[in-house]
Amino acid sequence: MSEQLIQIIIVFLAYFLGSIPFGLVFTRLAGQGDIRQTGSGNIGATNVLRTGSKALALATLLADAAKGFIAVQLAWHLAGYEIAAVSALACFIGHVFPVWLGFKGGKGVAVFIGAVLMLSPLTGLAFLAVWLITAIVSRRSSLAAIVALVLTPVLLLLQGETTNAQVSVVMVLIALWAHRANIARLRDGTEPKIGQ
Repeated sequence: MSEQLIQIIIVFLAYFLGSIPFGLVFTRLAGQGDIRQTGSGNIGATNVLRTGSKALALATLLADAAKGFIAVQLAWHLAGYEIAAVSALACFIGHVFPVWLGFKGGKGVAVFIGAVLMLSPLTGLAFLAVWLITAIVSRRSSLAAIVALVLTPVLLLLQGETTNAQVSVVMVLIALWAHRANIARLRDGTEPKIGQ
């Protein structure tokens, strides 16, 4: 098997790993029904929290982040740094556009965090710090995510991580598109606060 074919397989596996809808799986196993019929209809941790179960929300957050982390780790080990960055993007796309759910998935923030923590640990920690500070000040999870997402490519460039920065720009653009309804509500002042 050629090296190029192995790389293609790794990237496709990253996509399929990313497409596992843990939020949907966990809520169904817990007897909460279809999470897509609750709140925003999103399969991510923030919407899972609207079921009233912090444990399910935390499990979803950790599992989704693990998807990004594992996809990058395995690709890096098997095919090197550049394929790891591409696999991060593939995993992210798998989460936002999962084939199993008609390409209607989550917004990708947790997967993004997991992937960046593996690709660039300092940047990943900075993302978490920015998210936490913004969330505490604004009480809005979506705003915290958007601010941290937008700053990530800048932080990567400042560290000279050009490939990671380029990949992260694509992920950030997709994430902003996925957050378009949140952005509209933030602009109108109708975005719910954390806990509402």
